[in-house]
Amino acid sequence: MAENGRSGAHERVVVSLGAAIVGGELLPDADLDVAELQNRFAVSRTAVREALRVLSAKGLVGARPKRGTFVTPREEWSLLDADVLRWRFESQNDETFLDELGEVRQTVEPAVARLAALRRTDRDLADLEDALAAMRAAAGHEASDQVAADLAFHRAMLKAAHNELMAQMAIVIEIGLRLRDQFVHARLTSESADQHAEVLLAVRRQRPKAAESAMRALIERSIDDVGIAKELRAR
Repeated sequence: MAENGRSGAHERVVVSLGAAIVGGELLPDADLDVAELQNRFAVSRTAVREALRVLSAKGLVGARPKRGTFVTPREEWSLLDADVLRWRFESQNDETFLDELGEVRQTVEPAVARLAALRRTDRDLADLEDALAAMRAAAGHEASDQVAADLAFHRAMLKAAHNELMAQMAIVIEIGLRLRDQFVHARLTSESADQHAEVLLAVRRQRPKAAESAMRALIERSIDDVGIAKELRAR
């Protein structure tokens, strides 16, 4: 069967090598031999080369004449690439990542809420209301349901800001929320839903400063939860 797209053997090589690089198993400047990789993964040379092209597009590998393919320095990685973010998330050995995600969310999401208060449409409000209702319904149930509802709220808020560049931050927010849930083992409570409701109320009333402040308080609580969890794990 032909190896097409990002499936099968090709996908397996991309995910395995990408995770190994981002997780620190393969260090920067390490050489990557096509023949060795072909044998290791039991795939065709074409699959390996295509996988390396994908990783090159993410900034994880480079190539030079005579030397061949190698792992690039960390500063060349596309750290906001969806796969790179997920691999850092899954490595579970990079607590700095937790802090960085919190800082990004703290910077972006209050501004998103402010813009949403100025630009939201009736449809945006309806989407936010639906997401908030789902959050309240999910409280006390499966973590996956809680996270899905929380993500729906923050995605709807990004959409309500009507800024295409900010919308591209959705993957960062998604990874941040999922990482918080895994690391903190958080569960949505009525208090958490109430904090989201405060943001929504300010957006509905078109009060940008209040929306920004409410969102900042929500993100700061999330950052505090991660900090407490890190302290407990270190004991």
